[in-house]
Amino acid sequence: MRDPSGVGADPRRRALLALYAAAAAAIDGRRAVARALAGPPSDEPLSLIAIGKAASAMALGACDVHGLRIRRGLVITRAGHLDPGLAAFAALRCIEADHPVPGAASLAAGGALEAFVAATPPASRVLVLVSGGASSLVESLPAGVTGHELARLNEWGLGSGLAITALNDLRRRVSRLKGGRLARLLDGRCAEALLISDVPGDDAALIGSGLVAAGPAGALPTDLPDWVRELVTAEHELPAGATLPARVVARLEDAFVAVEQAADALGLVCRRLQPRAAGEVEPAANRFAHELALGMEDLLVWGGETTVRLPPVPGRGGRNQQFALMAARLLEGRHDLLILAAGTDGSDGNSSEAGAIVDGGTLARGREAGLDPEQALAAANAGPFLEASGDLLYTGPTGTNVGDLMLGLRQVAGVLDEEPTAATGEGKEA
Repeated sequence: MRDPSGVGADPRRRALLALYAAAAAAIDGRRAVARALAGPPSDEPLSLIAIGKAASAMALGACDVHGLRIRRGLVITRAGHLDPGLAAFAALRCIEADHPVPGAASLAAGGALEAFVAATPPASRVLVLVSGGASSLVESLPAGVTGHELARLNEWGLGSGLAITALNDLRRRVSRLKGGRLARLLDGRCAEALLISDVPGDDAALIGSGLVAAGPAGALPTDLPDWVRELVTAEHELPAGATLPARVVARLEDAFVAVEQAADALGLVCRRLQPRAAGEVEPAANRFAHELALGMEDLLVWGGETTVRLPPVPGRGGRNQQFALMAARLLEGRHDLLILAAGTDGSDGNSSEAGAIVDGGTLARGREAGLDPEQALAAANAGPFLEASGDLLYTGPTGTNVGDLMLGLRQVAGVLDEEPTAATGEGKEA
């Protein structure tokens, strides 16, 4: 979109975009998988399964290394995230499914996955690639659970403020694929998994709700609605889970390191905020803005995944846009400070934007367009406000997903007077 405020030319914004791009490049699914698979060549045939928002990029990385060794493959990703480069590989079947709420396409993808595994010869070697988003994109339900109940569970969980680890635990309880049950389906075959982690601790039992790794069930939250508790505690006759050998090939820590290295190249003093971002979005945004305003560093780095309690009919946006607009309230009038909040996968909630870059003039620009920031936040409708203020960030699918990245930048006299060089990469601002 056209930037009505003209702030897109600000070299500090260009620096933030370059830092975000440096992070995305370091955790790129294609590069990460290719690195992990590098080694002596082999002629052994291979079956490939790739599931998640980064499935296309990860599959391309496997094809870069193994090429014609991949005799058959199944790639399942979010609608709009399918890389056209996969069309060059006739052995791959590609499916676009539902996200963030599983629907009919997710159930169809689950059926295709079960059929693919069943048709895989017992002596085959199988490579499984999993990234964030897999929890919604592929599902197979036990008898007695309907697609409507699955969607209702996910809609409730995503809007309840429930931590992603707790939501994934609920998903495992009503799935024939999660909780290590895909690994069980592959039992007897020589299989390994490569993972891009978007969860705390990089636990394979949590990534994609544990498609390739079984884990202990967590304690149920005490305040679950009765219908949720009944659904997830019913006897569903689910198969036992199993665990595949697995390696995490990209994680949030890698994004942090890349940002810090790129910041050093720009002459910026950097500080990483601890612990990982989690919990309700408002206190997280307030903390980040306060730390930036009161700190001495040039760049404040944070990441993780916050939660948003959604109204019955939410507007357009996601947790990063909520975070950015909430932080903008505390930046008002501080024209020396900027904050970027964006998903590393290039998407945010129900919008096509990755997030936003806000500054001390964000609220004023939005109000000039006739919008109220408090109303926007209450309605989970930060997207239109940030669009009016010229602050939305659009990158398109990035080919990775390690969670959310937050960068806070302080004006640095003489350091960012010129636009950053291409050495650190560059994003695209909407």
